[in-house]
Amino acid sequence: MQKFMLTHITVGILAVSLLSLSQSGCSAFGVYKIDIPQGTPLTQAQITQVKVGMTMQQVRYLLGTPAVTDTLNANRWDYVYNYTPGTLARNAGLKAANGQHMFVIFDDAGHVASITGAETFPVTQPGLPNNKL
Repeated sequence: MQKFMLTHITVGILAVSLLSLSQSGCSAFGVYKIDIPQGTPLTQAQITQVKVGMTMQQVRYLLGTPAVTDTLNANRWDYVYNYTPGTLARNAGLKAANGQHMFVIFDDAGHVASITGAETFPVTQPGLPNNKL
């Protein structure tokens, strides 16, 4: 009887250990995560090319399509960029990019009137190939 209880307890402990190990299996080895870029990755070199007086077409050519176009204010284009590094990027030392938000205001004739938030964009963007800098 004593041997049966000892074996029963040992099997129970082993079962609980295997169950807990199988439940934490993913976190023990780590889960692969992909890079998550959201928005338009701009650099200071691109932004400094935009000048007051340029047309909407010229701005779109230089900076690309804005991330947000306000339906209530067609004269405002918002360029936003956030980057969350995945597993490989974090291992390579790339940092996350958050809070990059610039907006371009156009006058009624469709020319750039002002640019706000350009300083939130860095000289180089993390996660971009060198030819995109």
